[in-house]
Amino acid sequence: MTPTAKPVVAIAGATGHLGKHITSAFLSSAFHDKFSEIILLSRKESTLFSPTEVRAGVKVTTRRYDTSNLSQALQGVHILVNAIGPSGHEFKTRIAATLPRTNIRLYFPSEFGVDHYGHDFAHLEWYEKKKHLANAQPVVTDMKICRVFCGLFLEDSIGPWFGLDTKNGRYTSVGPPTKPVSFTGIGDVGKTVAALATMEVDMVPEIVHVGGDTRSVLEIAGIMRDAGAGEIEVSEVPYEEYKKKTTGGEASWDPAAYLRFLMADGSIDHTVNGLGSDNEFVNPGQRLWKWKTMEELAKETKGRPWKDTVWPPK
Repeated sequence: MTPTAKPVVAIAGATGHLGKHITSAFLSSAFHDKFSEIILLSRKESTLFSPTEVRAGVKVTTRRYDTSNLSQALQGVHILVNAIGPSGHEFKTRIAATLPRTNIRLYFPSEFGVDHYGHDFAHLEWYEKKKHLANAQPVVTDMKICRVFCGLFLEDSIGPWFGLDTKNGRYTSVGPPTKPVSFTGIGDVGKTVAALATMEVDMVPEIVHVGGDTRSVLEIAGIMRDAGAGEIEVSEVPYEEYKKKTTGGEASWDPAAYLRFLMADGSIDHTVNGLGSDNEFVNPGQRLWKWKTMEELAKETKGRPWKDTVWPPK
């Protein structure tokens, strides 16, 4: 790729929960003209577009890929975004092994959540992510790996799995309900990746923390109340007792219980007073887009996100 050529980007898991939003971001008016081609990689799900078409002035190509054709599927790609979900860890291992046989210069591994690299407990999902990074780092020396941490997905988080029962008007915080927690709209996660992909590779950091809105459980209760939920009772369970009980047994794949105590100890605080914030670096002055706020979510849901959810699941 010459210095003036527009790069080719590929999105693995492009039809998944997050992948669809990443794809939409790359195709948006703010970013689509920065790339010569956007390749959507899909293993088994129905694809978003016909095999090759032009959308928003950029060529969009769909490639089916599997363990037998990874090298071919990644040929000609300069930037790879890995949005494969939790069920694809073995496949991610194969991607790492394939990287030396490609011309990829910038790689976004499948992180896009909390920064788990400082955790003092075992968790199977985050262990697999660490293992993938360890597999990918040594195999190529001229490729930048950028890990993007966005905290909690805003639209997916104000629910009973985190003790935030908007249906019944009861929020239960692990530890003090005044601790700041960072949330990012899932569409804004996609825009963050797209913005980073438009930069010169040398300018892209190896670690990025963003947070579209940072609020405490107590603040969220007030925002939802004002949007129509009515009064919300906020209570607290002891932090140390909860963490000990959660981490004391066998390691788990489900992160929800772990995320509840991480919300309380500052591990999901993506602000300058917490883990740091790269919001201004990625989206200076919000000139590229406006970060989605907790108030916007509250307005959309009339203060009661996930109110029809049966919890625990039957």
